[in-house]
Amino acid sequence: MEQGSLYVHTENGIATIEFFHPAGNSLPSPLLERMIQSFTELSDDSNVRVIILKSEKDRTFCAGASLEELLAIDNAVDGVAFFSGFGRLVNAMRKCKKPIIGRIQGKAVGGGVGIIAACDYAMATENASVKLSEISIGIGPFVVEPAIRRKIGVGATGELALNPAMWQNAYWAKDKGLYARVFESIKDLDKEVHILAEQLASYSTEAVQHLKKVLWENTESWDTLLNERAQICGHLVLSETTKKALQKFKK
Repeated sequence: MEQGSLYVHTENGIATIEFFHPAGNSLPSPLLERMIQSFTELSDDSNVRVIILKSEKDRTFCAGASLEELLAIDNAVDGVAFFSGFGRLVNAMRKCKKPIIGRIQGKAVGGGVGIIAACDYAMATENASVKLSEISIGIGPFVVEPAIRRKIGVGATGELALNPAMWQNAYWAKDKGLYARVFESIKDLDKEVHILAEQLASYSTEAVQHLKKVLWENTESWDTLLNERAQICGHLVLSETTKKALQKFKK
């Protein structure tokens, strides 16, 4: 299985995590693990004051979980392990002491939307549409739902999750609170991302860290909650409904 790539670069207090996978920047387990490790290490790195999260290419930010891995699941243990990867990533981002800026240049699906929601501040281009497609194959966006609901509310989360075939455009996502700003081009996006990163890097580290902690209040239960949600998905992925839906993907 293609594992993809991940690069971390730090300059002037600004760390950039950049990931890539040829299948729409999806995240197989090895790439998820590297991302989790990167956020954990950067959280305690005294040379880092702010983190930018981005992906390569220009059409898709993140296609979510690896379809290849999903198709290979044939038991509950592997199912829970598969879905808990995104839960542990969301928690790593939540616990990270440094503010995380999401640079969203293209579309996001499923777990990719959850990653955007776990960023502390996300900016996007007009091409950065979003959708939650999980319910269409008999599962559901249960693991990333708490992060998405925290950002855009119950109503908008339901609008995405209950209409899995429909893309919502970047301006819809901005109106709901997923994106802070939307730009016409990647060039404009990158300019503003770096302006914000430089500003945050210049502020009091202690004050910024306290602010992030306040913004994430009442999420302390997520270590347990997201694991419980992964167990739900790990059970559902073995159902006949899901198996039939996945067979269509294989064909």
